[in-house]
Amino acid sequence: MRNILMAISGPSGVGKGTLVKELISARTDVAVSVSCTTRAPREGEKDGKDYFFLTREEFLRRAAEGEFLEYDEHFGNYYGTPKSFVRETLREKSVILEIDVVGALNAKKVFPDCVLIMIVPPSAEELKKRLRGRHSETEEQIQTRLARIDYELSQKHLYDYVVVNDALESALSRLEGILDAEKRK
Repeated sequence: MRNILMAISGPSGVGKGTLVKELISARTDVAVSVSCTTRAPREGEKDGKDYFFLTREEFLRRAAEGEFLEYDEHFGNYYGTPKSFVRETLREKSVILEIDVVGALNAKKVFPDCVLIMIVPPSAEELKKRLRGRHSETEEQIQTRLARIDYELSQKHLYDYVVVNDALESALSRLEGILDAEKRK
């Protein structure tokens, strides 16, 4: 079986992070790519594990030098996937990029074999409930994220797979099935 690059996207609050953590804990043949960002670390986040935290100047220098598979600006901060990390990790394991729609589509342009998976909510109401339930953003930040939902969901037709996160176990099972099928190709 081959190692693959998978980009998992979906609106804020849809449960991407939870699904990716569950997949990683259940599998030894998969790793999550660590992205670079210019945003400040959230409580409990560690440099090099959750993100590589960079200054805006360092990020832009690396972007100009072509060091990112993809990068974009969101909510006032830059996020990018370091090519070197992905290449090195793919030698040993499949790699998951947990990134937004723009990043996933850009990654596919640079790495055409990248498998795109969109995680969608069972309903818009459930997504709003989950987003507010995280208690990690201000109301203004929540409104900004909610305003982006329609755009993100409108791009799902560009993805290889769409997984509804209606129940954690069934969504995780679908993700594992996709991973196994793609690794066998």
